[in-house]
Amino acid sequence: MTNYDEYESPLAHRYASREIKKIFSPRERASTWRKLWLWLAEAEQDLGLNQITDKALKGLRSNLIVSDEAFQVIAKEERIRRHDVMSHIFALEKDVPDAAGIVTDNADLIFMRDALRLILPKLAKVIHNLFRFALKFKDLPTLAFTHYQAAQPISLGRRAAQWAQDLAMDLEDIEYVLAGLKFRGAQGTTGSQASFMEIFHGDAAKIDELNKILCGKAGFEACYDISTQTYTRKVDLRIANALSAFGASAIRIATDIRHLAHDKILDEPHEATQTGSSAMAFKSNPMRSERICSLGRKLSTINTNFSATFSSQWLERTLDDSAIRRIDIPEMFLLTDALLILLDDVTNGIVVFPAMIRSQLQQELPFMATENIIMKLVHKGVSRQEAHERIRVLSRETVEAMKTEGAKNDLIERIKKDDFFRPIWDELDGMLDPKLFIGRSAEIVEKYCEGPLRGQLEKYKDYIDSTATATLAV
Repeated sequence: MTNYDEYESPLAHRYASREIKKIFSPRERASTWRKLWLWLAEAEQDLGLNQITDKALKGLRSNLIVSDEAFQVIAKEERIRRHDVMSHIFALEKDVPDAAGIVTDNADLIFMRDALRLILPKLAKVIHNLFRFALKFKDLPTLAFTHYQAAQPISLGRRAAQWAQDLAMDLEDIEYVLAGLKFRGAQGTTGSQASFMEIFHGDAAKIDELNKILCGKAGFEACYDISTQTYTRKVDLRIANALSAFGASAIRIATDIRHLAHDKILDEPHEATQTGSSAMAFKSNPMRSERICSLGRKLSTINTNFSATFSSQWLERTLDDSAIRRIDIPEMFLLTDALLILLDDVTNGIVVFPAMIRSQLQQELPFMATENIIMKLVHKGVSRQEAHERIRVLSRETVEAMKTEGAKNDLIERIKKDDFFRPIWDELDGMLDPKLFIGRSAEIVEKYCEGPLRGQLEKYKDYIDSTATATLAV
């Protein structure tokens, strides 16, 4: 049987990066468990436990990376024992006090911390792509849409700044959960530290010192103040909430791009040999943005699993959290990583079509100008009510022709033929400059991008400057 005869997760096989997959790989997990056993043994020896010998520590240090042969032993033992940690202990042939409490939860905290550190600069790079795009097109007028109906124009850069701001909020949230992440440490089987009180003959200060040493070795500032047999699953939920929110942002941005690609306003990057449809050779679909929406749909709702797992824990712990966490913790990070690869590719290569933007504007701009036309007439002594009614009638006639005949928007031509509007005929063309309708869009973009956003991205500058745009595997 080959790999083609067994199911492989498309998330890992097709979409996620090698770096994120390594963090959650079986070898990384098993080897991290061994590191935790080593750190515990080293710390206990430092605190005077004579049972921990130099020979034992040397043996641990020389077997930190789990070999293929060891994995075969682990698999055989787990079938017998139905307990993964005990199978790993048997394979290492080392008895570790409180191994179950020390190993699995602390390892998960290490994996999630490392994964958060990996994705944050990738997210910052995507935001920087939009930062540059927003400034480049800060004063290019484009039609806005509310209710997906034509609305007062903004600039294309202002729209991109909104996308950047949403992702910047996600960056803040993910930074926050990373900053608050702590270690479980050595707390015992129900969090009372009773077994460690036995080991250290009632010396509580040595337990505190043990946890201080373990935090230092693992790279955490401190342990959670309260743990049961596990750290509280609220921790997983907080991380999942932040990543799910990013998933929602990804969908939001990609959906906008898909709509704009339909209108031929802009497009995502395409390779010369890329095929849009197996049947319709002319098609060039926004497949990257569609994939973002697809993966984002999974990520944006994955926090519901973590919420259910947290709320379903009984008293000091039940094991119904185990199987689902094995699936969902890696998957939420692989989904995030895959989305960031796609977003980096798309946001770095957005293609803009100014002529189409102007064409779309011209179809709606005469309607946008009617308020200013009415105001001009009022300033020349014309009744506002009468001006409003004349505009309403001509606008209705124009819309009817556009919808039933496919005609272009000729409202201004109709106004120029109506003597009622003679007082402002010579001003009409000047009132149709698109830049008159985008308000402070350019200023808003500059103020945000060059102010708060630039400051937020500063800590990631080295990564942004040195990292090439992500390449898609498929």
